[in-house]
Amino acid sequence: MQLKNKTALVTGSTSGIGLGIARAFAREGANVILNGFGDAAEIESLRAGIESDSGVKARYDGADMSKPDAIEAMMKKAIAEFGSVDVLVNNAGIQHVAPVEEFPLAKWDAIIAINLSAAFHTIRAAWPAMKAHGFGRIINVASAHALVASPYKSAYVAAKHGVAGLTKAVALEGAEHGITANAICPGYVLTPLVEKQIPDTAKARGITEAQVIRDVLLAAQPTRQFVTVDQVAALAVYLAGDAAASTTGTIIPVDGGWTAH
Repeated sequence: MQLKNKTALVTGSTSGIGLGIARAFAREGANVILNGFGDAAEIESLRAGIESDSGVKARYDGADMSKPDAIEAMMKKAIAEFGSVDVLVNNAGIQHVAPVEEFPLAKWDAIIAINLSAAFHTIRAAWPAMKAHGFGRIINVASAHALVASPYKSAYVAAKHGVAGLTKAVALEGAEHGITANAICPGYVLTPLVEKQIPDTAKARGITEAQVIRDVLLAAQPTRQFVTVDQVAALAVYLAGDAAASTTGTIIPVDGGWTAH
């Protein structure tokens, strides 16, 4: 269990990729802090299940990733209990699909806040304890859209490109302090976030939802298959461990060959 006695905080981890990563970390012995929105009873069931399945401590913090004060309070609470957040995974994200001239201003602000600014705020809050302990693993779940663009996703693409730059900058700052920073860039994973954007994309392009899956989503990926949550989580586990001590500042696609075009 390569993460035994470590503590990991995963934002946006009440479903999808974030939950998969949290569970994978717990199986490797890490205490985990879940974060995200959802039904309180369902979240408690997830939290308790992680504890019983993996024998680690699992906590939940419902901090709103669009609010810097809430992020700081969440990090202070985690550090007070565990001494440090050794592994920080910035996974929380939202999406909106619309032509640029119709893109709602409030949606732009929300996407930048949650998909980009929140990562800065969590890193800033976790940094002093990581530095003091001489160990830190920052894993930003970006997207293939950190490397390439798609139409009708101006805010998301801008935010994810920003995450790539943030990752590189903090990797350089942490290099002599035992802190690494890397970004995982999944292609399309069939998560609730992706499922929700299929109808919007169909409307924006004037095609059916089946055509969106075949001709828009999976058309970008030469494998013609969705990336799985487990594949992303396995890479996160590697990046969190000692074997990845010299892997920092990287932007790693897990995209079925999408960005090889």
